[in-house]
Amino acid sequence: MVGNTAENANVDESLLSKLDQGLTKIEDGLSYASALVILGLMIFGSMNAIGRKFFSMPVWGYTDLVTLFMVAFSFLAVAAMQRVGGHIRMELFVRKMSGRTLWLAEFVGVVLALFIMCVLLYYSSTAFMRAWELGDSTIDRELATWPSKMWVPIAFAVLIARLVLQTWGYMRLIANPNAPPIAVPLMHTEEELASKEIEDTFGDDDTETHELKD
Repeated sequence: MVGNTAENANVDESLLSKLDQGLTKIEDGLSYASALVILGLMIFGSMNAIGRKFFSMPVWGYTDLVTLFMVAFSFLAVAAMQRVGGHIRMELFVRKMSGRTLWLAEFVGVVLALFIMCVLLYYSSTAFMRAWELGDSTIDRELATWPSKMWVPIAFAVLIARLVLQTWGYMRLIANPNAPPIAVPLMHTEEELASKEIEDTFGDDDTETHELKD
């Protein structure tokens, strides 16, 4: 399911909360960078289409450049999505859990994800180093690929930091299920999901109007 979890707004003076807030700023910065890349590629694509159609002058290296920049918007925002629970996952069983059982199930999932990301970080780093040392380039315009490949281990490193904080947060909740959740995404109720869908469709003002009518 998509979007069934929400960003956790709980904060306190603990080290975990401070690390969570600091990492959030980095994640948001990468997300904004990803959005700017998407905007730039849209403008870039429009320029290429106009140049090819009306002036018979396509943008030099368009295909290669798009391929290289696709890495940025594909990976830079992944840690922020993990923070807010915006990734795709099945919640048929997890949604029925509560208390320590829920936190234990979430903990196992995050630990497995952390292991997988550590493996991916290693191989993405080696791919970047090979591109750097061997001077790897695109086939058509022979553009260097290492700047593009560099962003993958950076994005994975930030995601690993997020998973480490979430592992810490779930361990804390397993030890004390009554503690306020810190640095972990919270699951929406069905009512909250329905309200969010109305807000996304009609906007906040229209949502209030619909609630008054009901």
